[in-house]
Amino acid sequence: MTALGFLYPGHSAEDDYPRIEQLLGSDIRMDLVHTDIGEDAHRADALFAMGSVDRLATGVQALRLTGADAVVWACTSGGFVRGWDGAHEQVRTLARTAGMPASSTSFGFVHAAREIGARRVAVGATYPDDVAALFVEFLAADGMEVTGVTAAGIVTAAEVGSWGEVELFALARAADRPDAQALLLPDTALHTAAHIPALEKELGKPVLTANQVTVWEGLRLADRRVNAPSLGALFTREPIVQV
Repeated sequence: MTALGFLYPGHSAEDDYPRIEQLLGSDIRMDLVHTDIGEDAHRADALFAMGSVDRLATGVQALRLTGADAVVWACTSGGFVRGWDGAHEQVRTLARTAGMPASSTSFGFVHAAREIGARRVAVGATYPDDVAALFVEFLAADGMEVTGVTAAGIVTAAEVGSWGEVELFALARAADRPDAQALLLPDTALHTAAHIPALEKELGKPVLTANQVTVWEGLRLADRRVNAPSLGALFTREPIVQV
């Protein structure tokens, strides 16, 4: 049994995680602890506070009881808003506090894009323009080229969590660029787990979504590879361990 722990801010699209656990169909258990979101606002200062040491440490205390092998801060904006160096320090502190390997959704996107060989990407962000720009800067720090970014300008995670298939596909279509090797949808408040293969079929390229890469990052930390085509191209990479 591989046990993965996730610190998820507030309540928006957390039901993606039991869905993904079911789609993995293996001996992988995913435990999710909700952290205090503070002010629900896609604004740099609020996002910075949401990922504070104290808030994450409180979540870790509950997560320790689950016996997790690794922990991921399941929030993209609450990581990249700190910049490349600040996001690294955030996960280092999380690892020390938790006493286990740790990462964040922001780094999940970086590692997942490397995994599928995508160095030119398009971004479809639910965030306002200024927050989306911080994600682009974060990707650029790893040498990734963002060929286009579409920002929906949504202020709260609660509103993003209310989006359905229609809004998701509209964002993906608007954000895609012909020269992008993959499309990135960076918000863990966005429900995507049920739609990844359909998105990839429509766009004709890999699609990386926040909750998808968060789980993949947890598996990477635990040194597990799972073949799960229902979760997109990211979960069909070689070498595969079928469980």
